[in-house]
Parts: sequence; structure tokens; C-alpha cells
Amino acid sequence: MALATPAHRSVAALVDRLAGVPGREGRLRHLEVMPPRAARVADWPAWVPGDVRDAFVAAGIVQPWQHQAAAADAAHAGHHVALATGTASGKSLAYQLPALSAIRASRGARGERGAGVLYLAPTKALAHDQLSTIAGLGLDVRAATHDGDSPREQREWTRDFGEYVLTNPDMLHRSLLPGHARWASFFASLQYVVVDECHHYRGVFGAHVSHVLRRLRRVCAMYGASPTFVLASATVSDPEVAAGRLTGLPVEAVTADHSPRGQVSLLLWEPPFVNHAGEHGAPVRRAASSEVADLLADLVAEDVRTLAFIRSRRGAEQVALTAAELLAEVDPSLPSRVAAYRGGYLPEERRALEASLRRGDLTGLAATNALELGIDISGLDAVLIAGFPGTRAALWQQVGRAGRGAQDALGILVARDDPLDTYLVSHPEALIGRPVEATVFDPTNPYVLGPHLCAAAQEAPLTEEDLPLFGSTARDVVERLAESGLLRRRARGWFWTDRRRASDLADIRSSGGSQVQLIESSTGRVIGTVDGASAHGTAHPGAVYVHRGETWLVESLDLDEHVAVMHPAEPDYSTSAREVTDISVLAERDHRAWGACRLSLGEVDVSHQVVSFLKRRQPGGEVLGEEPLDLPERSLRTTAVWWTVPADLLAESGLAAADLPGAAHAAEHCSIGLLPLFATCDRWDIGGVSTALHADTGRLTVFVHDGHPGGAGFAERGFAAAKEWLTATREAIAGCECETGCPSCIQSPKCGNQNNPLDKPGAVALLDLLLTHATGG
Repeated sequence: MALATPAHRSVAALVDRLAGVPGREGRLRHLEVMPPRAARVADWPAWVPGDVRDAFVAAGIVQPWQHQAAAADAAHAGHHVALATGTASGKSLAYQLPALSAIRASRGARGERGAGVLYLAPTKALAHDQLSTIAGLGLDVRAATHDGDSPREQREWTRDFGEYVLTNPDMLHRSLLPGHARWASFFASLQYVVVDECHHYRGVFGAHVSHVLRRLRRVCAMYGASPTFVLASATVSDPEVAAGRLTGLPVEAVTADHSPRGQVSLLLWEPPFVNHAGEHGAPVRRAASSEVADLLADLVAEDVRTLAFIRSRRGAEQVALTAAELLAEVDPSLPSRVAAYRGGYLPEERRALEASLRRGDLTGLAATNALELGIDISGLDAVLIAGFPGTRAALWQQVGRAGRGAQDALGILVARDDPLDTYLVSHPEALIGRPVEATVFDPTNPYVLGPHLCAAAQEAPLTEEDLPLFGSTARDVVERLAESGLLRRRARGWFWTDRRRASDLADIRSSGGSQVQLIESSTGRVIGTVDGASAHGTAHPGAVYVHRGETWLVESLDLDEHVAVMHPAEPDYSTSAREVTDISVLAERDHRAWGACRLSLGEVDVSHQVVSFLKRRQPGGEVLGEEPLDLPERSLRTTAVWWTVPADLLAESGLAAADLPGAAHAAEHCSIGLLPLFATCDRWDIGGVSTALHADTGRLTVFVHDGHPGGAGFAERGFAAAKEWLTATREAIAGCECETGCPSCIQSPKCGNQNNPLDKPGAVALLDLLLTHATGG
């Protein structure tokens, strides 16, 4: 059955069949049907050379869509552009047109290097796919990737002759910028910088990349170049703001999407409670992955080409296996039509999967979320998503994998057993008909800014004129670096005087601290790294660690040697660390009076210690046990948002003193779970503390803090959207079907106090009291 049919009744009939299976009553919580959209085309811009236009026409693009032409025109005119249109809306054409046209128009008579183009992608796989697309056009363009897998000969050729260089921010930070003297001719010729999938640059990673791009601008200026930046994202809120913060430049946004789209039906689906109880006897819902396996089998049986997004490779393989077993009961020929994406991200593997789906050999594919970038599967009918993928941006990008072109599409979001997913299926308006999240990161974080100022000083001495490029806090940070001896002030500016490579001070995908190497026990090879700040919680002895979709079991963690030893394993459980936390207020940066209550934003010191970890059966989710850990306490100076309620107001409200600790604790847990709806973070990026009487405030206080040194912008976003955020928190608690609290509302998987005390009615009453006085955001 194909969904690409003029008769939309086929989609409706399929939805009825999925929801109408006996025993599935009540699981379909919401159905949203978005109407189709017709394409609007434009003429080819007059400035496009004939051979470039003809190459795209030969590739099947007869005319550009209007948004492609608008973005290309703006970039050609030298305006920095942020193109934010839907998945499969042809964003690549918008920057390839001006980039390839510039190369072809500027190539020297004797073949000298033409205009330079630098393409940045968050993954190597995406850069290689872009290279394949450019090569497929058949134009005489010197294009090459430059990444950790590039052999030395290719790197040298790219450096000396490359015109269209495709790389990632990591290589720009560690290779191109530190070695800019060897890349001088390329930087001097650089006309366009493309930042693809720019919504991935958020949190600490986004702050790092923002300074890598500022260093790039500075190096280009040294060689007389001032490139035009083109940023692309399928979904980013306020793209001109996000792109401006990322680049430090004024950016024009192009957001009107004129590509064709079929009808899109989005289902919000909630698994039922199961018959086993969780912690403290709380009800537990069926695992999202188990529910997805059932739905995948149903769709494959209906010959609906379906892609299921699962969080881990092992989970994806289990979903494919379970779906195959269910299909075998229907027809022995069907199990071979479903498979798992088995990773490695090698081009030939991705191409084989694409070909199998196109031919119809495969009807169902279970894949990790990593598939969101790096593979181009077209012709799909449906997408299943096991749990909210973290942001509305990611959700719509994944749903956009179905219904490419003018085909109709079906997307099903299956909720996990946590507060955010439960809230979303109960409040579809939070997902549908509203802009996607703001891209949140803080370029002023001194823990991020400092290493990049050192790297910039090694690239060329920092001058007074350079400091505004790095933001209003750059002078203070430079002076502290000079006081510490990392930089030395001389007449011509600040110099890097250390023997180390300054670029090694910053791991741009890390939140800071010493890196812990992940070592395979049997071979001694390094599998990867995890930053020291999170190693306690993710790489402790006994942890089940998922790395690039593969599952490992940690044997030991040596904090002195910064090494975790582990081996491949497939345990039937997952682990989650539990920690105890204390917090002290250092400085209040901003505040808002909510009647007698107070909302604050500021700097805090957090001390926390991982004390144990829980084992949960997979895919069921029931708690199998808790094991103690002996790890040292750690301290973190970061940013927090907190709210306080005075004792006299609590007394007047009728809330019993004995209930206050549990009420505040429950409100804290759920607010942590809901903040990712308002700031592009994961609940593991943030933490919290609550107390009926805090020493620094003298009041009942609930804190939510960033989990990264200096902060990552998440608490700041929570402060800005506090009324909406805490209202959603209150609704999530009150609206949950449980009586006394469960993982879908107030229980937290990482609570160091064993989720005790928790008071669900008290949390609702406390938040009602706070929100009654709330004003503004």
C-alpha cells in the first residue's frame, strides 16, 4: 500500500487500523492532519553561469523553488543568509548555486585556484554526502573533504588546490586555523562559508563553534578576505538571531518554504501502563521501543515503507528483531523485509540501504537517531519515533523523512515514560502550530571563551581591535588569562607563550574538564572519550555505555589516570546514575518579583556526588536493583535559575510544613523534565536542588542549574520563559493519570534520594501558589 495517492482516505484508513487493534484503546492521544502544499518555482538567476545551470537541470532540477532563488540571490549579493525551511526543501541548491558560480567565474586562465568555499557540517558523513552530490554534477570544480579520515596526500592536495573544501568544526578548530599559514592561499580566496544543519550547534558545543567561526573570520581578514556566510537548518527558531549569535554577523533570514509537500498526518501515541510496578510501587508504562516494534510490524505487513528512529543501536536491532518475529506469525516471507541500520556510517552501507528501500527489498528499517544526519532515504511513507527526540526541530526533521516530494506522509511519535513525553501527548499544541525552539548557547561563558582566545593568540597576537569580535566579556577574560600566565601582554598585543598547542585547550564537543579515555579491555584501543564532568554519571563501574549506537559495559573508572575500561556487551538492562547535590548562591545576576515570591538567575556553586546506579530491564523499564558506588564529590560553578516562596505565604496557603520538602522536590523533578521544551537541552544537561529552607535565601527554594562549567544558556532560557515553563510543569503533574507520582510526572531516574520524599498534590498546590503571583515571561 502506498500513501502517495490522491485519495487521502488511505491514510485515514491506515490510522484507523493501527488504533483499532483490540487492546490499543486510548493509545492514540492526538491526530493532526496538515494539508498538502503546492510548489512555487522561480526563474534561474541571471548571474548563474550556463554550465552550472545546465548541470542542475541535467540532475533533474528544472527550475529552483522560490526560497532557493531568494537565498541564492541574497548570498550572491554578499548578504549573510540563514535559510530555515523544511526537510527535503532543497537547501543545498541555495548555497551551491552562488558557491559553484563563484568558482567557475573566477578560475584563472591557466587553471589557478578559483574562489574558495568552505562547507562545515556537524558530521563527516554529511560532508561526504555533499561531496558526492557536487561530484555528481559533473562540473570542473576542485572539491574535497578534509577530516580525520583524509590521507596525508589528499590533505596536501586540498590545501594547495582545493576550491570547495568540505570539513567539520572540529577540523577547522584543530587543523585549518592553527595551520593557517599553510592554508594562506585558500583563506585569501575564501568567498563563501556554508554552515549546514546549524541547529545542531547548541549548548556548550554551540558556544565553542561560535568562537571557532569568529577565529575563522579573523584569520580570513588577515589574508584580505571577508567571506559571505550561508547557514542552513531544516528547523530553527528566530534563524537570524541564532545565526547572528553563531557568527557574530548581521544575518538575513529566508523562512518561506515553497517546496511541494504532501499531506502530513502526525499521530501522538502513548503506551499503556503495564502490570508490574516501578519504584515505590509507582505505575510504569510500556517501553516506547516495544510499542514501536508492534507498529513497525503492522506497517510492514501493510506494505508501508517505514523508518523507525530508536535511541541506541542495540535498541534498533531489538526493534527490528521483534518486528520480524511478529511478521513471521503472519507470513514467513515478511521477516526479511525489515532490518536494523547496522552502523559504521560507511558510504557503501548507506547506499546499499537506500537501494534496498528503493527497490522494495526492505519495507521497514529500525535505525538510531544518528541516521537523522548522513543518510538520504527517499520514498518513505511513514516514520516512527520512539520517544520525543529532544527538540521540536529534531521531531519535524525526522517526520520530514517521510513523504519526500509531494507524497503523503505518516509520522507517529510514541511517548516514553517521562514528564516531557507525557506532557506533549497531552498538550499537542506544544508541538504543533508553534515555532521550534530557540537555539540556546552562551558565547560569553569564560570556560569556553578563554581557550579560544588562547588559540586565537597563537594564530596571531590578539590586539585591542580584535577583542570586540569575541564579545563584551573578552577583555576581562584576556586579562585573567594574562594574570594566569597563559598569555603575555606586549606592545603589539597579547601573545601565547606556552609550548602546548593552544587549540588543544578546548575540546569543542566537551563540557570541560579532563577527558576520560574509553578503552576496550581486550585490545587496549581507544573507543572514544567522555568529558570528566560527566564521566562519573556515564562511565562509572557497572555502567551500560552506548557509544555510536553500540553497547558497552564499563569495568572500571580510574579518575587519576582519566581512563575507563570497558568491553562490548548486550545486557538486558540499562543503567542510570543517582547523585546527591548541594548548592550555594554566589551572585544574583537578575531577578523578577512575583508578588512576595521571587524568581532569580545567577551564579552558583554546585557540589554533587554520584552515590549509586539503577538497573532497569530493557525494553520493559522495570527496576531490577540499585548498586552503590564510591566516587568522590565534585564541584561545579555554573548558572542557575531559582524561585523562592516566603514562609508567611506558605503558612497562609494551608500547605502543611511536613509536606513542603516533598512538594518542592516533586516540582523540581518535573521542572527539570519540562525545561527541554523551552531550551534546546536534554534533561541530563541540567540538574536541580530543592529545599524547604535554603541557607542563602532563607526561603523554600527550587533551583535548576546548567550541568556545564560557566553555564550553557539553559538556565537563562528557563528564566526568560519561566511563567510558561512552570505552568507546563504544573499541568504535567496535575494531568498525569497516576495518583501519587510516577516516572511520567515527578519521579526522576537520577534522584540521589531514591525519589523520596515526593508529594504530588503538594507540588500542584505549591506551583499554583507561585503562579498566582507570576508576571511576565
